[in-house]
Amino acid sequence: MISINSLTVSFGGFNLLDNIDFHINDNDRIGLVGKNGAGKSTLMKLICGLQAPTSGSVEKPAGIRIGYLPQIMEHAKGRTVMGEALTAFERVDSIQRELDSIGMELSSRTDYESDSYLSLIGRMNDLNDSLAFLHSEPPEVMAERTLRGLGFKDSDFGRNTETFSQGWNMRIELAKILLSDPDVLLLDEPTNHLDIESIEWLEDYLKGRRGSLLLVSHDRRFLDSVTNRTVEIMLGHIHDYKVPYSKYVELRAERLAQQAAAYENQRRMIEKTEDFINRFRYKPTKSNQVQSRIKQLEKLDRIEIDETDNVRLTVKFPPAPRSGDVVFKASGITVAYPGKVVFTDADIEVKRGEKVALIGRNGEGKTTLMRVIAGELQPVKGEARRGYNVSMGYYAQNQEDILDRSLTVWETLDRIAVGDIRTKLRDILAQFLFRGEDIDKKVSVLSGGERARLGMAKFMLQPYNLLALDEPTNHMDIKSKDILKQALKAYDGTLIVVSHDRDFLDGLTDKMYEFRDGKVKEYLGGVEEFLERRKIESLRELERVNPAPAVPSGPAAGQKEKARLEFERRRTESKEERRIRKRIEFLETEIGKLESRMKEIEAILSNPSADDDIMELTRTYLECKRGLDHKTSEWESLMEQVE
Repeated sequence: MISINSLTVSFGGFNLLDNIDFHINDNDRIGLVGKNGAGKSTLMKLICGLQAPTSGSVEKPAGIRIGYLPQIMEHAKGRTVMGEALTAFERVDSIQRELDSIGMELSSRTDYESDSYLSLIGRMNDLNDSLAFLHSEPPEVMAERTLRGLGFKDSDFGRNTETFSQGWNMRIELAKILLSDPDVLLLDEPTNHLDIESIEWLEDYLKGRRGSLLLVSHDRRFLDSVTNRTVEIMLGHIHDYKVPYSKYVELRAERLAQQAAAYENQRRMIEKTEDFINRFRYKPTKSNQVQSRIKQLEKLDRIEIDETDNVRLTVKFPPAPRSGDVVFKASGITVAYPGKVVFTDADIEVKRGEKVALIGRNGEGKTTLMRVIAGELQPVKGEARRGYNVSMGYYAQNQEDILDRSLTVWETLDRIAVGDIRTKLRDILAQFLFRGEDIDKKVSVLSGGERARLGMAKFMLQPYNLLALDEPTNHMDIKSKDILKQALKAYDGTLIVVSHDRDFLDGLTDKMYEFRDGKVKEYLGGVEEFLERRKIESLRELERVNPAPAVPSGPAAGQKEKARLEFERRRTESKEERRIRKRIEFLETEIGKLESRMKEIEAILSNPSADDDIMELTRTYLECKRGLDHKTSEWESLMEQVE
C-alpha cells in the first residue's frame, strides 16, 4: 500500500534515517519503536507528506486517506466538543451534497435512455454504496460512542473545546481521526494523555478496526495488544520483525546472539587461515594450499555485527532519610476550584515505605491531590497534612512549564544544587544520558523525553524520603521506563505516583486510590488486581440496567459464573467487611515481606563479612521485628472480626 524506498533524512551532515526501505501493507498493524530521537515521528511526517526526505521516496496509491495524530498539534477553537467531532464526517456531507445535486438533476430530465442519464444513475449508485459502507449509523450516535470511549461525559459534549486542557483536546482530535475511518492510521504516542479505561477502549477499537496502523507508543502492553509487526529504528537503520513487541524483544536478542556467535566463529577461522598463510607463504611444497587459502579469504562473505545503541539510563536514587510512620494523611477532605468541586469526603493515608498509585480518568483529581500533598493547594473541608520529617520531591506533569526554557541543561541543575553535590553534576547528568555537548543544550530545544529525564535528574540533588511523581514516564522510551521502574522499586523511601501505564505500575505499587465521579476509593494490591476488581464491579452496573441477564453458555460460562458468584459475595458484604478483608490481604503481604527480610538479615548476622555494618543490620532487624509484631497483632484482631 505504502512503499518507503531508499529513504534518507540528514541534518547538518548527520543521517537521522539512512537509506531505509520497508512497506506498509493492507491491514498491517505496525509498532514503530526506538529510542527518543531515533526518528519515529520524522518517519510519520514523511509518510504524511509534511516533511520531505533528503533522498529517496515515499510512494502512496492515489486517493489513499491517511489519518495522522501527532504528539503536538494545533487545536480548533470556537466549536463545542460534539460540533468539532462531527467535522470528521465532512466526507459524508460531501457525498450527501453530491447525491442531492444528482437527484435534482435526474428529476428534471426525461432522456432516460441517454448515456449521460445512465452515467448519472451509475454515479448515484456508487455514492449510495460508499455512504452505506462508510456509516451505517447516524453520525451523532457514532460521535457520542467514540467520545464516551475516550473519557468524555455527556455533559462535556456542549462545552467549547477551548475550555478543555491540551490533553483533552488531543482526545477530541483522536476521536475525529477515528470517526473519519482513514485507510491508514498513524498514531504518535496516543496513550500519553489517556487514562487506563480510555486506553482499554482504544485497544478494543483498534483490534476490531479494518485498515493499516502505524503506531508509536512506549506502552509495551498496548503495543502487544494491537500490533502484529514491529519496526525498530536504531542508529538510522531499521529492523523489521513480523511479530508484536514482546516477541520482537526475544527475537532481537536471539538474532544478536546468533550474529555474535557466527561472527566469533568466522573470526577464529580467519585467524587460523591467515596464520597458515603466514607460516607457509614461502614454502614451495605448500604454495598451492597457500594460494587456495588466499582465494578462500578473498571470496569470503564477511559477517558484520549490527551496530547497536547500548547507552542507557543508570538511575539510583539517594538513600531516603527516615520519616515518621505516617507520611501523608487526609481526613474527610473536599477539594475544589472556583466553580468546580473536584472530589469530596476523601480519606487517604500513606505510610512510610508504601508505594501508592493514584489512578482514574483525567480531570477527576489525581494531580489536584498531588498539589495538596505538595502544599500548593488547601482543601476547602477536612484536614490534610504531611508527616514528621517528610522531605518531598515533586515531579509535575507539566514539565514544560516547570523547567525554565531559557536555561541550559547544566544551568537547570547548577542553579538549585548546593554543597558538595555541585561537584557531581556531570555524573548525575551522565546518568540521564546528557553527555558532552548535550549539557549545553537549551531546555527549549529538548525533546519531550529529554525534558522528562532532566526533570527526573533534579531528584538526585537532595535525598528525599517522599517522591511524588505525576506521569513521570510520558515521552520516555521503553528501556528508560524499565530502568526508572527498577530504580523506584529499589528506592527505600515512600512513593506516590500518577500513571496510566499498566506495565509501569505492575509490580511497582501495592496500594491504589481510584478517583471516580467525585469520590476517592482505596484498593489494596497491584494494578492487575484493581483491573480485575473493576471488571467485577462493572457487573453491578450492568445488573442495574439489565435486571434479567441471559444465562451464560459455552466456554465462557465458567468464568461468568465465577464472576457472578464473586459479585454476589461482594454485594452481600457490608462496606466495613470489604474494608477489613482488603486490609487483611494487605497485612498478609506485608508480613511475608518482613519475615523474608528478617531471614536475610539473620543469615548475614550468622556469618558476617568485614564489609557488613553489624550495627545497621541489627537496627534494621529490630525495626522489622517491631513492624512484624504490630502488623501481626492487627491481623489477628481483624481475623477475629471476620470469623
